[in-house]
Formats: sequence, structure tokens, C-alpha cells
Amino acid sequence: MIIRNKTRDIVETLEFFPIVGIIGPRQVGKTTIAKELSKIIAKETIYLDLENPRDIAKLEDPVLYFEDNIDKCIILDEIQNKPELFPILRSMVDLKREAARFIILGSASPDSLRATSESLAGRIAYTELTPFNLTEVYKEKIQDRLWLRGGYPNAFLSPKAKFVEQWHYNYIKTYVERDLPNLGLSVDKNTLIKLFQMLSHIHADIINYSNLSKSLSLSVNTIKKYISFFESAFLVRLLQPFHTNIKKRLIKSPKVYIRDSGLLHYLQNISKKEDLYGNPLIGNSWEGFVIEQITELLPDKYQVYFYRTQNGAECDLVIAKSQKPIISVEIKYSSAPKLSKGNFYSFEDLQTENNYVITPNSDDYLIKENVRVCSLYQFLTKYVPK
Repeated sequence: MIIRNKTRDIVETLEFFPIVGIIGPRQVGKTTIAKELSKIIAKETIYLDLENPRDIAKLEDPVLYFEDNIDKCIILDEIQNKPELFPILRSMVDLKREAARFIILGSASPDSLRATSESLAGRIAYTELTPFNLTEVYKEKIQDRLWLRGGYPNAFLSPKAKFVEQWHYNYIKTYVERDLPNLGLSVDKNTLIKLFQMLSHIHADIINYSNLSKSLSLSVNTIKKYISFFESAFLVRLLQPFHTNIKKRLIKSPKVYIRDSGLLHYLQNISKKEDLYGNPLIGNSWEGFVIEQITELLPDKYQVYFYRTQNGAECDLVIAKSQKPIISVEIKYSSAPKLSKGNFYSFEDLQTENNYVITPNSDDYLIKENVRVCSLYQFLTKYVPK
């Protein structure tokens, strides 16, 4: 079993909070990590799958069931299917407030559940579990495998490449036909798949809602709504531009990324390393992969952005704390990267003391004062802020 980076954080959270929420996309390992936690928690645990009719039947009277098991830790899987349980969880915690009363697992972001989960404020701590991070699986030549296949355990660990393609096909099909409708998005599945494919073509680019609107004959607001659901399901990331206290003519629209590189490559019909290396998408793919790898390791106190002005200053990733930029990152798919004037302009605009150029496998060295070249693995293990 691959030990997840978030395990220690979740264990510490369980020592204080009555409810711990582990959220993230389907098939990322939430159930596995919860069952492992059940071996560590100093109390008996009960696991209930809220997609299993037998377990759902046990909660016909949830108050009675929870009261009857008040001394146990109850794990509720796929909590987004039963949002009516949130106010009941609040009352159960208030009845007996102690650590590790409930662990809830969800395939939807807290924002999408906010209307029903607000009553848990002060009683719950959320942790997002992502696909595998390079620091969890790293050894020689594993980086290319993780980048090509993505970090979902079933895809990454598959013994045969053909199974990876089948898995990605079924994963997208299930999300579009079942999971997104369960989140409240009841739309023609072909429209959603076409939109998802279109987003893969503009991966790492500034999103143009008007172009998407014209291509799909849908309103801009409808396109934004659909993409918001993709975000809530952890499929897409909209990276916002950094703009605080910088008096420049800035790009104001977000950049869009397919969060898992394996899903991106499936949508682009890339199944082998040779397909990826000869594809014009390779630079954008590498950029998105690096951004996800870094973001997965950042504590909640940091925010991520990109920076671009209309006079040519640009930076792929800005890491900020309390809205103050502390690290600028330029991402290059090259073993001998060269920075543009626009990159240096962005470092000056942002006034970041630590600036990095991240490549797949270069040595670790300074190319200019306060500008360091390093590999992705070196950045993740030596320079990512704690």
C-alpha cells in the first residue's frame, strides 16, 4: 500500500475535531484511507456506504441509529448523496462533543455542499485527498509514468497500458452519467463530454467563455455553470490571475486546467510516451501537471495564482500568503530552460524574493540572483513552502 501524505494530518485532525471530512474525486483512495484510519482510532468504527441500499436502510431513522452507536466512530461514505444528514450530525455532535465522532467522505467540494453543511461550522475539518503526488511514489523513471497516466490509483498502478485507457473511459462516463447529475447537473451527457473535451484543448490557456458558448450554442452563463460543476467534482481547476496592489493592465480571466494529467491525455488520445513527446500540447500538459503537484502539498494558508500583464510580463504560478506573493514559478519542459524578458518583468512586478524555474529533471542551480532552476521533485522536497 502507498502511504499517503495526508494520513498524518488527518490523524491529527481526528484527535480534536468531532467530524473530519475527507473530500476528493471518486476513486482517489478516500475509502481506503478511511478504513486504514479505523485501525488507528482508539474506538470502534462503523463504515456505511451511502450508495449501498443495505447501509442506507440502516439510516431510515438516523437519529436512532447514531444514538445507538454514540460511543463509536461512524464513517459515512459518499455523504453528498445524503445532504439531509448534515443537521442531524450537528445535533449528534452537540449531544456528545468529543473527537472522532464521524468521518465523512465526499466526492463533492465543501462549496457545493455549503448550503447544507453550514450547520457544521466549528465542528468539522476538511482535508482534500488528491490523486497520487510524486513525493508519494517517487523512484527512478516513475515521474513519466505518473505524468502520462495521472495519479488515480487504478490508472497509475494498472499492470497494462490498455487497461488505463479503459479505466479513464469508464471514469469519465460514470462522472457524466451519474455523479454530475447527483450534484444537480442534469444535462445531456454528450454536451458535457464535448465541453470537457473542449476544455482539454485549451488546457493551461486563458479561458474564453464566449468561444465555448458559440461552439456549443449555449449561453456564457450556462457554460460557466457547467464548468463550476466540473470544479466541484475536482475535474477542473480555474487558476485565477494575481492582481492585488499591482498597478498594471492585467489579464483578468482565469486559466483552465484538467486537474489530472491522465484524464487530459485520455481526452487528447495520448496513451504512450511517444504520443506525448511528439504532441504540441506537451508544454501545457507539463505545466498543468507541475501546478497540481505543487498545489497538492501547499498548506491551506497559501493561495495560488498566475500572473500576466498586457505588456508581456508573465509567470505560470504565483504562491501567495495573505495575498502577498512569496514565490514565483516558471514551468519549462526543457533540460536547458531559458527565461524571457516577460518572466523577469513578472519577478520584478511581484517582488518575490524566491523565484524558480521548474523542469522535468535538471540539476539544481542558480541562473541569476534569486532565480533557481530545479527539477519538479527537487522543488517538491526542498523548496515548497510548509
